[in-house]
Amino acid sequence: MSSPISANASAAPAWRQFPFFDAVPVKDVHDLASPPEIFKSAMEISIMAPSTSGVLVADIHGSIHLLDKDFETVTSWLAHVGGRVTHMAEQRGILITLGEEDAVKHPLLKIWELGRIDQKTGAPNLLRSVKVQHTQRPHPVSTVALSASLSHLAVGLGDGTVLLYRHLDQSLFSGSTSLTSVPKPRVIHESPAEPTTGLGFREPGTGKDDSSPNLYLFIVTTNRVLCYQASGKGSGGSPSVVHEVGCGLGCATMDWKKRDVIVAREEAIYMCGTEGRGQCYAYEGSKSSVHTHLNYLVIVSPPFAPSASAASATVRNFVARSNTANTTDITKVTVFDPENKFVAYTSTFTEGIREVISQWGNVYILSNDGNLICLQEKPTAAKLDMMYQKGQYLLALNVAKTQRLDESSVADIHRQYGDHLYGKSDYDGAMQQYLQTLGYLQASYVIRKFLDAQRIHNLVTYLQELHSVGLANSDHTTLLLNTYTKLKDVSRLDSFIKTESRRTSTLDGEKDELPFDLDTAIRVCRQAGYFEHASYLAKKYERHEDYLRIQIEDAANYKDALSYLRQLGSEAAEANLARYGRAMLESLPDETTQLLIGLCTSTGPLSADSDERPSSARQPSPNTGASYLSYLALNRTTAAPPTVSSDNAGTVTPSASTIKAREQPSRRDSGVFEGSDSRTSTPGPERGPTLSKLMLPTPVKRPSPRLYFAHFVDHLDKFVVFLETVALKRWGQTVDESQIQSVPTVIEPPADEDVDKQDQVAVWNTLLELYLSLPSADSPGNNGQSNSLRDKALLVLKSSKIPYDSTHALILCSTQQYTPGLLLLWEKMGMYEEVLRFWMDKDKEGVSSEASGQVIKCLDQYGPANRHLYPLVLRFLTSTPALLSRHASDLGRILDYIDNEKIMPPLGVIQVLSRNGVASVGLVKQWLLTRIKESREEVQTDKQLTDSYRMETKTKLKQVDELSDPERPRVFHVTRCSSCGGQLDLPSVHFMCNHSYHQRCLADHDTECPNCARANGVIREIRRNNERLADQHDLFLSDVKESGFDAIASAYGRSVLNASRPVDA
Repeated sequence: MSSPISANASAAPAWRQFPFFDAVPVKDVHDLASPPEIFKSAMEISIMAPSTSGVLVADIHGSIHLLDKDFETVTSWLAHVGGRVTHMAEQRGILITLGEEDAVKHPLLKIWELGRIDQKTGAPNLLRSVKVQHTQRPHPVSTVALSASLSHLAVGLGDGTVLLYRHLDQSLFSGSTSLTSVPKPRVIHESPAEPTTGLGFREPGTGKDDSSPNLYLFIVTTNRVLCYQASGKGSGGSPSVVHEVGCGLGCATMDWKKRDVIVAREEAIYMCGTEGRGQCYAYEGSKSSVHTHLNYLVIVSPPFAPSASAASATVRNFVARSNTANTTDITKVTVFDPENKFVAYTSTFTEGIREVISQWGNVYILSNDGNLICLQEKPTAAKLDMMYQKGQYLLALNVAKTQRLDESSVADIHRQYGDHLYGKSDYDGAMQQYLQTLGYLQASYVIRKFLDAQRIHNLVTYLQELHSVGLANSDHTTLLLNTYTKLKDVSRLDSFIKTESRRTSTLDGEKDELPFDLDTAIRVCRQAGYFEHASYLAKKYERHEDYLRIQIEDAANYKDALSYLRQLGSEAAEANLARYGRAMLESLPDETTQLLIGLCTSTGPLSADSDERPSSARQPSPNTGASYLSYLALNRTTAAPPTVSSDNAGTVTPSASTIKAREQPSRRDSGVFEGSDSRTSTPGPERGPTLSKLMLPTPVKRPSPRLYFAHFVDHLDKFVVFLETVALKRWGQTVDESQIQSVPTVIEPPADEDVDKQDQVAVWNTLLELYLSLPSADSPGNNGQSNSLRDKALLVLKSSKIPYDSTHALILCSTQQYTPGLLLLWEKMGMYEEVLRFWMDKDKEGVSSEASGQVIKCLDQYGPANRHLYPLVLRFLTSTPALLSRHASDLGRILDYIDNEKIMPPLGVIQVLSRNGVASVGLVKQWLLTRIKESREEVQTDKQLTDSYRMETKTKLKQVDELSDPERPRVFHVTRCSSCGGQLDLPSVHFMCNHSYHQRCLADHDTECPNCARANGVIREIRRNNERLADQHDLFLSDVKESGFDAIASAYGRSVLNASRPVDA
């Protein structure tokens, strides 16, 4: 029978329609031509319900079937004997069924645990089974609702009564095995004239503010919508009316967010919340049921007769396609998106609709003829393409928000929308869309579209926003600034470069980085001639190099640059002076030199007068502990490591040890020291041990003077001043006696002593080179004393406290032909042969008559520790007759010393003297006779020793032959025991070494003479060691390199070079 509803009444409003769902018939996995087997008797199916385990299907015979994704039966059981299942609800694996049984006149409530199967019956475990009864008269169940936490169950009856079971979860999981152990239901609503048509729970935390902690129950009747607070403070009262319009059975359901209840009536669809009615959607026509699927609302109409004049295009299309349209009733199914107000799917069914469920992300529609249709939603990309084709970009954005797409996908929609508006020449609107793509769309994609001069203002807007969110790179900054300069918009340029960071950290509120690339901004402003803006940025954001580059290279404002360098402090000025120091010295040599001195010596701020102030002014006054600091400084010099002189310039002393201490501490200094433990002295702040700890100088880090050496290449006079002042103020080192009073009282220890030592060596090496290479001139400021630069160089070389590289100094003196320095360095470096050869050369040149005397003097001074000098002097003295005649007595003395100290063998002396005809035999006759006599005596002694060794060896060999001859008997004449000394009697033991013992005096199994055992053991151990050494070739070779023939002779004597022989047992 068709419903008496006109075709126009069932038509949908003129909303936008999109085919977002595809209808796919579901077939049986075993018979692809038929629907699933269980739906072939569709008229016997009483209810279908989704669950977390699968689809639940109940029939009119009381059985329940659990289906999988292929709609194959996983489990089936008889839930209600002799009756039918009317309602089902499932949460968290717990199934609530309400049904009728023939033996019971009231409806039965049963609770099943789907996850546990009873092994006897094969059915899920039955937890509870009770009757739904509040009066003696039975009433059918009209609707049921179960909270997500299983804490509340609401049952609506046909007489308008609503029963609420509270704390159901506690009852189920309490451990009770009683099937009737269910909380007593509470009647929360009664209206005999208004049957209950719908129930639904609004879960906690699903309100508009997502923070409501209470659980609410919506009650829908045929005339009203009520709200009941089920939990929380204020619960248990009477339901409040939220809307005066109700609906029929099956036309009420909760929305997909479980926040509001949806009430479907003929004229419209209403959304009702806890505070009252919400939005209303005009959708005219009768509704037999409504269902939710994700964010969609599925509306099913009752059967009606189609008409070619119907307002619905779906109905008209059905009439046009069907030949039996006039005799067939149809049911219309519409999938509606209430939030975005469009129809996602609509279709007609000729056999009527049995059930509609939402499961596994799809909508399943069961018709009365047993066919199962699956509505599959199209991919998001396909849906967006459909909306793009119809120009519905705003709708696409709303859909993306509803379906919670990621930000990159939303940005792509904005891009598509922007391209659409750009194609329509709506550049302002397109730019607004492109601004929403920042961070996801390549900026070059947008920039290329707006490079035309007519759209440059839109480009400025985009670039400014790009900078404000911190996504701009240097190219974007360049483009924006060039745009400003092209437009001559100085005000906007000022506003841009003077803009503070608009982004702040959410944690501490501190400002984030600038919204533009600072380096690029400075560079572009300089290139465009906006030096004021460039210097403003550089100075404000402490880009010291850029600021100095602008002042020096662009503006040539050296005084301002010098003043700025003083304000930077040591760390910032260090790097900048390394770059711009040469240019500063060209324009302001004196001021720049003083600034560099202050930078390398001062630990405080570089004020304008700090470099020119005398060091005494920086010393603490006597009444503030100066004497105590002086005492500390002097004592640090004694506790420091030894000062490195030019002899070992590779390791330089710490700066504290290079202080040139005064001759005697002042009485004030000594008084502090002596009175530190005195009880009668007045306690002062400098005497306390706590103050001494506080006033100890801490390590400081100062820039290396080597960084600035190259800047003085054209200002060598200033270079000397710089190096001398740095050495004096930083390390207390000077060669000028008049500047001793200017040595700082306290020298701060460096942070890195190794680097500081290298700096000291580099400074004095450079100073030494300048002293030797610059023209000799009087140095000013020495109290009238004139010391040439070369005299200063000699003072440096003589000093034992000034560190310098001796090799470097030697090369300098040789290059500059500075003879005093060469001699001094040769002596310090132990190059005494060079000193002797120098005087020998002088004697050959005839420059000095005292040269040969200097040779003898140097030999007397250095010869005892350097014996190789004596052969050299012998050759020199016998080189010419004149030398030999002047130093005949010296020659005899030298020969006696050579003989006494065994420096040369006599043959070597003879070879040296006989190399030319200067020295005669008569000159050394007596010395030769003495040497020959001594040699003969040594030869005779050696012969006697050789003969004795031969006799002893012959005796030993004879004894060995006797012992090793088995045919020659051995007669023992010993009469006393070698151990106890008693008269020898039998039994006795005789050894071949002529030792005899009582048998009782020997240990058991002792086969070796006790008296000779130790000596024999030592010999065996020596032999074993020699055999082991025979394989250690590296050790033997190193011994040969060190001792020569003595090592080889010793190896032969120890049988190391002989073939190995077995060790005697």
